[in-house]
Amino acid sequence: MPLALLHTSPAHVPVFDALRDAGHPELVLRHLVLEDLLDRAGESGPQAVAGDVEAVLATAVAEGATAVLCTCSTIGGVAESLGPALGVPVLRVDRPMAAAAAREERVTVIATVAATLPPTLALLAEEADRAGRRVEVRTVLVEGAWERFEAGEYDGYLDLVASATDAVTDADVIVLAQASMAGAVTRTVTRIPVLSSPRPGLAAAAAAAAAVGRADHS
Repeated sequence: MPLALLHTSPAHVPVFDALRDAGHPELVLRHLVLEDLLDRAGESGPQAVAGDVEAVLATAVAEGATAVLCTCSTIGGVAESLGPALGVPVLRVDRPMAAAAAREERVTVIATVAATLPPTLALLAEEADRAGRRVEVRTVLVEGAWERFEAGEYDGYLDLVASATDAVTDADVIVLAQASMAGAVTRTVTRIPVLSSPRPGLAAAAAAAAAVGRADHS
């Protein structure tokens, strides 16, 4: 069944295509790329783009999408909240990652966009409450990294993220808050577990799409 992916960067398309090919070859992906959503959400807050997100996702559902995955952590909560109105599962890519992180006591969140931190911290708090745990969360904003990403300097971007990750010493788990940061996992030398969102996020969305497909045929 078709799964729509809402991205705020075209750089995510090959990443999720590769994950689909490796783990979910039967899954049909439809990529929706709206770069301006992240800029506007960063300037005015995620709720400022809620109407546009709803319109884009409603169109995707009308055109056959049976589930939606938002790969942007900044607007993921906004997208997720639209699921009941749209009538299909709408998932945020970072929820499975946050659920795993919330099992630990000391979490360090690394981000390259400041606007990503509030929704990520809120998600971690939600998952910690759900698990009945108290979690100590620290944050690291990697200065200068996002400018490299926007310039297409992905290697330099990931190297800065990896360096920031390796500098963390007092955590039980490290969370890479944005999907764009996932490639840094293989560049780090830290012994602390490092979590990224694309693989578990796509797996959760694939399961949701499959469940809808089974329900439709029952």
